[in-house]
Amino acid sequence: MAELSIGGEAFHVEIEGDEGAPVLMLSNAMGTNLHVWDAQVPALLEHYRVLRYDARGHGNSVVSEGPYSIADLGRDALAILDTLGLEKVDFIGLSLGGMVGQWLLTHAPKRIGKAVLADTAAQIAPPDLWNSRIQTVLQDGMGAVASGLIEHWFTKDFRDSHADEVGEIEDMILRTPPEGYAATCAAIRDADLREAIRSIHAPVLVLVGRHDTVTPQGIAALLTSTIPKAKLVTLEAAHLSNIEDAEQFTEKAIEFLLAEEPVEEPVIELELEEVSEEPAPAAPAAPKKPRKPRVKKAPDVTPALEVVVAPEPVAAPKPAAKKAPAKKAPVKKAPAKKAAPKKAAVKKAAPKKTVKKSAAKKAAVKKTPVKKTAVKKTAAKKGPIKKGAIKKSATKKAAVKKTAAKKSTVKKAVKKTLPSRKSGAVKAARKPIKKTVAKKSAAKKAKRR
Repeated sequence: MAELSIGGEAFHVEIEGDEGAPVLMLSNAMGTNLHVWDAQVPALLEHYRVLRYDARGHGNSVVSEGPYSIADLGRDALAILDTLGLEKVDFIGLSLGGMVGQWLLTHAPKRIGKAVLADTAAQIAPPDLWNSRIQTVLQDGMGAVASGLIEHWFTKDFRDSHADEVGEIEDMILRTPPEGYAATCAAIRDADLREAIRSIHAPVLVLVGRHDTVTPQGIAALLTSTIPKAKLVTLEAAHLSNIEDAEQFTEKAIEFLLAEEPVEEPVIELELEEVSEEPAPAAPAAPKKPRKPRVKKAPDVTPALEVVVAPEPVAAPKPAAKKAPAKKAPVKKAPAKKAAPKKAAVKKAAPKKTVKKSAAKKAAVKKTPVKKTAVKKTAAKKGPIKKGAIKKSATKKAAVKKTAAKKSTVKKAVKKTLPSRKSGAVKAARKPIKKTVAKKSAAKKAKRR
């Protein structure tokens, strides 16, 4: 236990525990002193070097002229840390101490590691309540408000079953200087940290009593939702949950403070930054896209297939087309188009079998215009075709005159002679024409003989 002089003002401070341990700072509720933490200190000393103090206007610390502000009380806490040479500490604040903790987290974030904000809010009660209490305390002293505070701070069951503990807290209230208490009421009245706490990035645990009527669960939930990394835990208590549910309060606070969350979070942030920088070097990969045209050479295979398929029907008729010039003369000399009426006979004589065979070989036979042109030309050329065919057949085979199979021999002769006289149009329908011409020539030969 010691007194620190800060700016010529005395503050009652107590620090205990292993000097090599991390420091935990405790800030008490309005109307109490540093002994309000007596139930927590033994367990906290196992892990921390514990620093607690009487706030301005309370206990054995200076009682300066008011009104105070939360900023004034926050600067007092920083001054204590500076005087003791402490760079950074964890923090637990109860009620008024919780509001001081919020100010420290927003105005001196580098000085606070983790924080437990118990039974507190960013704004507590309307101004009229505080103005009324200030007048009462200054006129009638702390006895006028002590019993009312005890009823709000503890449940009836706890008051009845823990009379000694409740009595000690009531004594703290009565020993608090009225001027200091009134000046502190003004600090809470004027405090509104609802927007400022949005900037808090430190891990925060919010503790609230299920039966708290001063800072109820709804207000605690709002505080938790406003602070980005805050967690909420509800205890079975009223306003001073560190007294009424001391065991759970201490357990939850130590569990939170010793967790390794602050070590993991910076690592995650660094990993995210490294990932975000990777897209920059990936940009040169874009030029690789123009190389895709090399793959497009594969379509060269398809034209090759077309070339192979197309020439097959064209290659066969090309040699016959060279002999076609000899046909021009007979076509011109044939004045007699009278043979045109024979078209009907030619069509009737054409057997279905020949159509099927020719259709299977060449689809061109199905075209009607090809048949007409073929008939006209053959009709005009019947005279010369018959003579040439007879002469050649008489010289090659004498047996044709005697045998009854004249049709077959004539067909063979016609097949040999026709290719040299046919045009491109006749080629398409040469098979059906061969049979019809052969039949007619055989019939005429029989008559002549």
